[in-house]
Amino acid sequence: MINSILLQAGGGGFGVENIIFLALIGLIFYFFMIRPQQKKAKDAKTFMESIKKGDEVVTIGGIHGRVHAVEADTFTLEVDRGMKLKVEKSAISHDFTKKTDVKK
Repeated sequence: MINSILLQAGGGGFGVENIIFLALIGLIFYFFMIRPQQKKAKDAKTFMESIKKGDEVVTIGGIHGRVHAVEADTFTLEVDRGMKLKVEKSAISHDFTKKTDVKK
Protein backbone atom coordinates (compact mmCIF):
# COMPACT_ATOMS: atom_id res chain seq x y z
CA MET A 1 0.00 0.00 0.00
CA ILE A 2 2.68 2.53 1.00
CA ASN A 3 4.87 1.49 -1.94
CA SER A 4 2.06 2.16 -4.40
CA ILE A 5 1.45 5.63 -2.91
CA LEU A 6 5.14 6.55 -3.10
CA LEU A 7 5.40 5.31 -6.67
CA GLN A 8 2.41 7.41 -7.71
CA ALA A 9 3.85 10.59 -6.18
CA GLY A 10 6.47 10.95 -8.90
CA GLY A 11 9.93 12.52 -8.78
CA GLY A 12 9.05 16.12 -8.09
CA GLY A 13 12.76 16.96 -8.23
CA PHE A 14 14.43 20.23 -8.95
CA GLY A 15 14.08 20.50 -12.74
CA VAL A 16 15.62 22.82 -15.27
CA GLU A 17 12.44 24.92 -15.32
CA ASN A 18 12.81 25.70 -11.63
CA ILE A 19 16.44 26.72 -12.06
CA ILE A 20 15.55 29.05 -14.94
CA PHE A 21 12.67 30.52 -12.94
CA LEU A 22 14.91 31.23 -9.94
CA ALA A 23 17.56 32.78 -12.20
CA LEU A 24 14.93 35.10 -13.73
CA ILE A 25 13.70 36.10 -10.28
CA GLY A 26 17.32 36.85 -9.31
CA LEU A 27 17.85 39.01 -12.40
CA ILE A 28 14.65 40.95 -11.81
CA PHE A 29 15.63 41.47 -8.17
CA TYR A 30 19.08 42.73 -9.23
CA PHE A 31 17.85 45.17 -11.89
CA PHE A 32 14.96 46.60 -9.87
CA MET A 33 16.42 46.66 -6.34
CA ILE A 34 20.19 46.28 -6.09
CA ARG A 35 21.43 48.18 -9.15
CA PRO A 36 19.41 51.37 -8.51
CA GLN A 37 20.62 51.44 -4.89
CA GLN A 38 24.24 51.13 -6.02
CA LYS A 39 23.75 53.91 -8.58
CA LYS A 40 22.12 56.17 -5.98
CA ALA A 41 24.98 55.59 -3.51
CA LYS A 42 27.57 56.29 -6.21
CA ASP A 43 25.79 59.52 -7.23
CA ALA A 44 25.61 60.67 -3.60
CA LYS A 45 29.33 60.00 -3.13
CA THR A 46 30.31 61.93 -6.26
CA PHE A 47 27.98 64.78 -5.20
CA MET A 48 29.67 65.05 -1.79
CA GLU A 49 33.11 65.05 -3.40
CA SER A 50 32.13 67.72 -5.94
CA ILE A 51 30.93 70.34 -3.42
CA LYS A 52 33.34 73.24 -3.24
CA LYS A 53 33.60 76.62 -1.59
CA GLY A 54 30.96 79.05 -2.84
CA ASP A 55 28.30 76.45 -3.72
CA GLU A 56 24.83 77.09 -2.38
CA VAL A 57 23.46 73.98 -0.70
CA VAL A 58 20.47 72.83 1.33
CA THR A 59 20.81 70.60 4.39
CA ILE A 60 18.46 67.74 5.19
CA GLY A 61 16.97 70.02 7.85
CA GLY A 62 16.07 72.61 5.22
CA ILE A 63 18.77 75.18 6.01
CA HIS A 64 20.00 77.07 2.95
CA GLY A 65 23.54 78.35 2.94
CA ARG A 66 26.71 78.96 0.97
CA VAL A 67 29.71 76.70 1.56
CA HIS A 68 32.34 78.80 3.32
CA ALA A 69 34.91 76.09 4.05
CA VAL A 70 35.35 72.42 3.19
CA GLU A 71 37.03 70.17 5.76
CA ALA A 72 37.57 66.41 6.00
CA ASP A 73 34.20 65.45 7.47
CA THR A 74 32.39 68.77 7.73
CA PHE A 75 31.37 71.88 5.86
CA THR A 76 31.12 75.38 7.24
CA LEU A 77 28.02 77.05 5.84
CA GLU A 78 27.45 80.77 5.81
CA VAL A 79 23.71 81.16 6.30
CA ASP A 80 23.73 84.94 6.75
CA ARG A 81 26.37 87.65 6.75
CA GLY A 82 28.77 86.66 9.49
CA MET A 83 26.66 83.69 10.70
CA LYS A 84 28.35 80.38 10.06
CA LEU A 85 27.25 76.84 10.88
CA LYS A 86 29.40 73.73 10.91
CA VAL A 87 27.53 70.70 9.51
CA GLU A 88 28.46 67.12 8.69
CA LYS A 89 28.95 66.25 5.04
CA SER A 90 26.14 63.71 5.26
CA ALA A 91 23.72 66.50 6.26
CA ILE A 92 23.88 68.14 2.83
CA SER A 93 20.76 67.28 0.86
CA HIS A 94 21.31 68.84 -2.55
CA ASP A 95 23.11 71.56 -4.44
CA PHE A 96 21.00 74.67 -4.85
CA THR A 97 23.31 76.43 -7.32
CA LYS A 98 22.63 73.96 -10.09
CA LYS A 99 18.84 74.16 -10.22
CA THR A 100 17.36 71.75 -12.73
CA ASP A 101 13.73 72.74 -12.31
CA VAL A 102 13.41 76.32 -13.53
CA LYS A 103 9.87 77.68 -13.16
CA LYS A 104 8.55 79.58 -16.14
